[in-house]
Amino acid sequence: MKVGMCLPYMEREFPRTDILAWCRGIDEGGFSTIACGERVTGYTYDMRVLLAAAAAVTERVRIMPTLYVLPMHATARVAKEMATLDVLSEGRAAMTVGVGGREADYRAIGMPFTGRHARMDEQVAELRRLWAGEPPFEGADELGPRPLQPGGPEILAGSMGPKAVRRAAAWADGLYSWSGNGEAAEIEPQLQAARVAWQEAGRKTAPRRVVGFWFSLAPDGAQRLQRYVFEYLKIFGESAANAVAKSMTRSSPDAVREALDTMQELGAEECLLVPATQNMAEVDGAAEILARR
Repeated sequence: MKVGMCLPYMEREFPRTDILAWCRGIDEGGFSTIACGERVTGYTYDMRVLLAAAAAVTERVRIMPTLYVLPMHATARVAKEMATLDVLSEGRAAMTVGVGGREADYRAIGMPFTGRHARMDEQVAELRRLWAGEPPFEGADELGPRPLQPGGPEILAGSMGPKAVRRAAAWADGLYSWSGNGEAAEIEPQLQAARVAWQEAGRKTAPRRVVGFWFSLAPDGAQRLQRYVFEYLKIFGESAANAVAKSMTRSSPDAVREALDTMQELGAEECLLVPATQNMAEVDGAAEILARR
């Protein structure tokens, strides 16, 4: 099983030197992917700019937005951006798309929160059409550039519920499944739902299986992991956020290794580690775990 790493894009102190150190450390540390999620509201760095920087200073790892909240954006703009990222990375781009759950983000950029699921289904088809060189409308020029990868970057669905997974089976290359604490009881049903949905949709190939969980190997990792998860989830209610935060345990090398072994046993092809801090100990500690697996 491959292991990737997300950038700490929600940290308030993440200067240029740290950004470049993280990107180079991930590229040189045996990881498979540099990933970054998308937020609008909240003190966060822009996913697109961070991943463009990552593409420019790395040579090997895949460059992947996760989660790209596709219905918040104009499809032509996303197509152009991702094609450019594919060229900049020399064919290393991929993307995970989803609808997100933060209405404030949609409101902040003037996009409707309602109808987002159906809108995303249509957008994925439009992305592939535009990447193939078709104009956005009759009489218009091709957007350009063409992605280096035939057919464009791989598209994973960041879908968890059964209905969302069934919708994704019609257009996704695979599924990005999530368990905050890397628990088999949460990941296994998602992977099984994807297998069934792909079969029922008549897909000839099995879905790509990518998973992810939160962790910290920084000093005071246990406390910082729980604080990070609470801050991330408190928009959905402080009581629920506190309960989830207190259940987080992947804050030691043994705990992280155990979760990675569990994900591999379940049949995951890749696992994305999502760090709780911007401390380089997250990259260095995880790289050491990979070297020993």
